Amino acid sequence: MGIANFTIEARDGQARAGTLETRRGEIQTPVFMPVGTYGSVKGVTAEELKTVGSQIILGNTFHLMLRPGVEVIEKFQGLHDFMHWDRPILTDSGGFQVFSLADRRKIDEQGVRFQSPIDGSQVQLDPEISMRVQKALGSDIVMVFDECTPFPASHETAAESMRLSLRWAKRSRDAHGDSTAALFGIVQGGMYDDLREESLQGLTEIGFDAYAIGGLSVGEPAEERAKVLNFLQDRLPQDKARYLMGVGKPEDLVDAVANGVDMFDCVIPTRNARNGFLYTSTGVLRLRNQRYQKDERPIEDDCPCYTCQNYSRAYLKHLDKCGEMLGGRLNTIHNLSYFHRLMASMRSAIQAGTFQQFSREFYASREKSPSTVA
Repeated sequence: MGIANFTIEARDGQARAGTLETRRGEIQTPVFMPVGTYGSVKGVTAEELKTVGSQIILGNTFHLMLRPGVEVIEKFQGLHDFMHWDRPILTDSGGFQVFSLADRRKIDEQGVRFQSPIDGSQVQLDPEISMRVQKALGSDIVMVFDECTPFPASHETAAESMRLSLRWAKRSRDAHGDSTAALFGIVQGGMYDDLREESLQGLTEIGFDAYAIGGLSVGEPAEERAKVLNFLQDRLPQDKARYLMGVGKPEDLVDAVANGVDMFDCVIPTRNARNGFLYTSTGVLRLRNQRYQKDERPIEDDCPCYTCQNYSRAYLKHLDKCGEMLGGRLNTIHNLSYFHRLMASMRSAIQAGTFQQFSREFYASREKSPSTVA
């Protein structure tokens, strides 16, 4: 097994505060992982990521194997040196990207054949190839290769998809071998409790360093997602980290932490930053609203980030309106800072035994300003 010792330091209800050990250092949980699809969190440097509080980032196996290609990254002894990042990296397996290429893929027992979105060439991706690519990338946390079950899906379709993922999980485990990188299994099964339970049982029999919850954030209603999380919270191994893949609205993070989840990733804070959606403790500031044209205040008065310490809403609105790339960079710095501070606040509340109070106050602040801030 890889290096992924997980220590729970405090609990408050189902919410957990812990430390995940990796071969490149410890990660305090709950944790949010910025997405660096191409080996870059869009618009920000490694130093800026550290300044805003990033402990670990996510890279994308599918995109990196296509561009720049494994042979390029191997020349730099892995993704860390290539992108100038010395903290942990988690890489997804490519399964979700294959899911998104529904019109240009063919799935069978062996794996997936698809047409490259870059040059149209035929590409093969399967558990063995995914493990080999992630090893070449130098990932500290490796995800098994799986098929992401779509929503909606019939019980029969979800069962076939989940069982294929289980077989691929076993092949991923075998191909991972004696690597010191942690290997995470992924629980699938759509919206069906019996299939989720079957998936989890199969994965725990194979044995993984931690367990992710996949097949959510694929268009399902929030109440369906909550139902799955509530079902799994008492069934997932208590001594292993839990990772909810692709979920990232602040409200969803608070709900999932309350359901015992430890790790998250999502493009929401970075993508929305580039489109003028800025996160604050009382809701979302929509920068393109005309009310901010002459607003001298920072995005948020008590925010310690570089952007809030130095720039006004009016200036950020001006940059956004002009399409200046600096605007996207400054907005991204703020949004990532907010997300990391949100996770740190939840961790502190869990340690203090006040998470329920934190959650009530979090939602109360949004009820006063459900969509925009003054």
